Amino acid sequence: MLPRIDSIKQIRQKIGITQKKLASMTGVSTSMINQIESGRSQPSYETAKKVFESLAKLEGESSSHTAGDFCSKDIVKLKQTNTLHDAIKKMHELSISQIPIFEKSDVIGVISEDGIVRHLAEVGATELKKSRIIDTMDPLPPIVDFDTPANVLVPLIRYSKCILISKKSKIIGIITASDTLKMME
Repeated sequence: MLPRIDSIKQIRQKIGITQKKLASMTGVSTSMINQIESGRSQPSYETAKKVFESLAKLEGESSSHTAGDFCSKDIVKLKQTNTLHDAIKKMHELSISQIPIFEKSDVIGVISEDGIVRHLAEVGATELKKSRIIDTMDPLPPIVDFDTPANVLVPLIRYSKCILISKKSKIIGIITASDTLKMME
C-alpha cells in the first residue's frame, strides 16, 4: 500500500532526511512540513503531490509506472450548460460516478454522484430535471502530468473523486479510485 499523509514523518525518518531538506525539495516551508507531519495542517493537492513525489524519488522506488499507464483515455465530458438529468443518464449508461465538466478545452469542475445527491437533498426531486451542472459541480479535480509516478496517485485520490492526466497542457486521461486498484495487481 502506498503511504498515507499521516505516514510522511515515518517515511522521511526512514529515508534519513530532515524536515528542512523535504521542505526545500517540495518548495514549501519547514514549518508547513512540521504542521503536516503533526496533523495540524492538511496539505493542498499540489503540496501532497510534491511531498509524495519527493519521498518516492528519495526512496528510490524501482517502479517505472506512471499516471499515463493507468489512466482511462476515453474521457466522458459534459458542458456546464448540461442538466443534471443529462449527467445522471450518462453516469447510469456508462456505470461511472463522476464526469469532468469542460468549457471548450478547459476543465472547470467535475460532477459526481455525491454532488448530485447533495443537490437533490437541497432542492428536491422536482427541481432535478431543471437543474444545471454549473449549479451542482464540484471544484476542479487535481491534474497531474502523464509522467507522474504511479505511487503518488493513491494519496491524491483520497482527496478527490478523480485525477485528470495532462500531457503538454492538454487533458488526455482520467484516473478514478477504481483505476488505482489496477496498480495493486
